[in-house]
Amino acid sequence: MKALAQFDPEIFGAIEREVARQNGGIELIASENFVSRAVMQAMGTPLTNKYAEGLPRRRYYGGCEHVDSAEILAQERAKTLFRCVWVNVQPHSGASANAAVFLTLLKPGDTFLGLDLAHGGHLTHGSPVNFSGILYNAEYYGVERDGPLAGRIDMARVREKARAVRPKMISIGASAYARDFDYEAFRAIADEVGALLWMDMAHPAGLIAAGVLSDPLPHAHIVSTTTHKTLRGPRGGMLLMGQDFLNPFGRVAPKSGRVRRMSELFDSAVFPGTQGGPLMHVIAAKAVALREALSPSFRNYARQVQRNAAAMAEEFMARGYHVISGGTDNHLVLIDLRNKGLTGKTAENALQAAEITVNKNMVPFDNKSPFVTSGIRLGSSAVTTRGFTEASMRMVVALIDRVLQRPQDRQVQRETRMKVRDLAEAYPLYDFALA
Repeated sequence: MKALAQFDPEIFGAIEREVARQNGGIELIASENFVSRAVMQAMGTPLTNKYAEGLPRRRYYGGCEHVDSAEILAQERAKTLFRCVWVNVQPHSGASANAAVFLTLLKPGDTFLGLDLAHGGHLTHGSPVNFSGILYNAEYYGVERDGPLAGRIDMARVREKARAVRPKMISIGASAYARDFDYEAFRAIADEVGALLWMDMAHPAGLIAAGVLSDPLPHAHIVSTTTHKTLRGPRGGMLLMGQDFLNPFGRVAPKSGRVRRMSELFDSAVFPGTQGGPLMHVIAAKAVALREALSPSFRNYARQVQRNAAAMAEEFMARGYHVISGGTDNHLVLIDLRNKGLTGKTAENALQAAEITVNKNMVPFDNKSPFVTSGIRLGSSAVTTRGFTEASMRMVVALIDRVLQRPQDRQVQRETRMKVRDLAEAYPLYDFALA
């Protein structure tokens, strides 16, 4: 990093401060994680210089033989990890992977059915300010307000909604839903109404790969994911299919007239449909992360992520917090703070002052704006990478509770910040020399 420090000290300083923040605080944002040094090293290579539009061995540029090798490794490792027959590792992000799904399966104005953003869904699953809600007719299912399924999806209601709106596609997946999904039931509903089924496993992908959550690949027609979050790779996306099949839209190859397979349509939707040249340095880093995820140690990590989230949820409930759905199956915990007289914004700011990073989040049936919210979302993936255990998570919840009992008290925040730093020092993140 010496060259960067000398040439651009301002950027170097921003990086230096961010490294210090990551090392010195407690990271509980559910969509974040810490990559390994090997993944970082793969990203910082001259592969960034290479244009490679197209697919391995079928590029629009010459000189791609070595980046082809890297992409093929990423493809084969993803197929092995997720037990699937086809993968595209080129999407720049989860959102761009999702854009390719829409471009392939729907026409503008078509109806699809997804989880309501206010109930834990994702921006790209039909938000009116996102392309998915602007170009397509989004209908929603949600979670139950009360009863035995409070905070959970009732599949009978999903079926009722699907029968009413007759969507061409049903989406599963969420950014703030703490429970596993019943993929078999979703597929039965999709088949009943003649819809294609898409699972966005961006959040739980690592837990699915490790076998600690249900596998969508045998049931969904198409699965999208990010490669960061619980998969602990670089920021990026992928598309996967458990089974390939002839497309039901009658789309044919222009020269031969043969019916094209769905894998071909999705490949074309990624490039040239939604993006240009792939980021070959990121694809190499994806390959490294996928190799890591194939190791027994990653399965142990995923199980610990799940145990840590459960311990966190239990400790919050023991302290009188309203945990949505009464617990968690995955890596995240969603908390409704209204019974504590707090907003998500107030909680986020108070905890940030103590160097505990969370994000304010809408909760089901929220009466606050997305800029204020009634809740917070927390995740266990990043701290588990550092080595936190169930006991550590209970300590973290005790620190959070102390701050939230007196959210305006600067002295409490300062005292908690010192305890946070002591805890962070006990679980060092990187020996990362910037100079």
